Amino acid sequence: LLNNIFSEFDELLIMHSLEKIKTIGDNYMLAGGIPKPSANHAISVAEMALDMIKVMPEINKKTSNTLQIRIGINSGPVSAGVIGKKKFIYDLWGDTVNVASRMESYGKDGHIHVSQLSYDLLKDNYVFEKSPPLKISGKGEMITYYLTDRI
Repeated sequence: LLNNIFSEFDELLIMHSLEKIKTIGDNYMLAGGIPKPSANHAISVAEMALDMIKVMPEINKKTSNTLQIRIGINSGPVSAGVIGKKKFIYDLWGDTVNVASRMESYGKDGHIHVSQLSYDLLKDNYVFEKSPPLKISGKGEMITYYLTDRI
């Protein structure tokens, strides 16, 4: 089942010129603007997220499921590379990654939860719903948004 879902996401990833970092259980981690910087990285990620939400009903129909996804988006600098001596894997880490993870975990099923930094980059091209302030573990109170549609 996860292979079917992630294969669909891989096709979208290629279409939006993004980089798949890894899958962790049922999580699919991707990034924009790496390894080559891109001025449109935030837009590419937003478009991917909207397409992921859109494709889920089709996946559910094909697989006779009623699965939901939650998506978290944050923007900012990351550290990237391969570390360790065994089972090499390209990875990202840093506060930007941690906040994106928090956006996903504090988000709602079927929604795209966006940090203030990402909102600032995307607000002229997309429709957002402001979330009530949230107490985010390790970050304190944050203003966040739900990306709902294209303008």
